[in-house]
Amino acid sequence: MDIAAEILGEHSRATADRIVRWVGDDRRRFRALMELFLGGEFRLAQRSAMAVGICAERHPALVRPYLKRMIARMDEPGVHVAVRRAVVRTLQTADIPPALLGRVAEVCFRYLAAQDSAIAVRACAMTVLARIAGREPELARELRLVIERQLPWASPGFRARAACVLATLPQAAAETD
Repeated sequence: MDIAAEILGEHSRATADRIVRWVGDDRRRFRALMELFLGGEFRLAQRSAMAVGICAERHPALVRPYLKRMIARMDEPGVHVAVRRAVVRTLQTADIPPALLGRVAEVCFRYLAAQDSAIAVRACAMTVLARIAGREPELARELRLVIERQLPWASPGFRARAACVLATLPQAAAETD
């Protein structure tokens, strides 16, 4: 398969599904997809994002070698929102190595707090942060505060995700000093 030509063809879920079937759990094919996603060319990165996200959900082990580069890529100025969405979507289920937890938390807190971030990016960032708070409980209180500050003006999608995330946080995070 000429993966770049396929990605630049019709932009649809059907195309993403064809690419995901082609990749399967093949590391070499996934590397070809990731080169397009991380390579920097705006249109290829944008259009490959959906396939990357689906592959990551189905075969999380394929993503692990790319996590550091994915986090750096989503934080580049001017990167398409689809890239950010695919990365935080992937981080919701990925096994994040301890060495990357701090960086992931920093980026996710920034996107969660930014009112101009896409709702999907903010919602996924909440979930990622809740997972990290499960490993690093001291973050739970900060996460709860950031979410609760935004609730009065939040969209229904944000509020729905917030309710799920807040329910998973330890009760100690709800107490104030």
